[in-house]
Amino acid sequence: MIGEGGTPAAESLADLLGGWRSAVETAVPLVGFAAGWLAGGHSVPIGAGVAVLAGAVVAAWRIVAGKRPLGTVFSLLLVCAGALVALRTGRAADFFGVRVFTNAVSVLAWAASILVRWPFLGLIVGTVLGQKTRWRRDPDLLRGYQRASWIWVLQYCLRLAVFIPLWWAGAVLWLTAAQTILTWPLVAACLAVSWWVLRRSLPPDHPGLRHPR
Repeated sequence: MIGEGGTPAAESLADLLGGWRSAVETAVPLVGFAAGWLAGGHSVPIGAGVAVLAGAVVAAWRIVAGKRPLGTVFSLLLVCAGALVALRTGRAADFFGVRVFTNAVSVLAWAASILVRWPFLGLIVGTVLGQKTRWRRDPDLLRGYQRASWIWVLQYCLRLAVFIPLWWAGAVLWLTAAQTILTWPLVAACLAVSWWVLRRSLPPDHPGLRHPR
């Protein structure tokens, strides 16, 4: 979808991330773990087994639908890693601990990308538009992507602020709800706000994202 000035609207990035289908696909293994854990009388092995099976079904569906194989494999590996950690420790909440860890890594990675002037948001949009790294030669675009990327850092920080206390307390059902809600809905809000910040950062006479100066 193209917005004013020939620039991609926020929905183009939303489509890239899979929209509401991505939220459903992410939630299925989480809900599967919680359901198996409850049905099995708080059994971690049953919960882990259901989660991996659900993750495999989702992965197969994504492959049949022609989704990106790399993202599909990564999502399945994340589910398997969570299951293995929970089986190793015997603590159900540790199934969600892997996602706590990946969000912490994301905070550091996004912040570092901004500080070294290679903001991840610019890399994502540049890839979508087929620009590679030409946008880095435009000082206005570079500054805009840096500012907008801080919104993504904040959303990962918000997730951690919610996830860590719940994980520490072993609140499996609350973790399931929190990690389900703070996926696509939060990403959608983040897309909208970062898009607004990016547009506000560009001068009025800028030709738009598709036309780096």
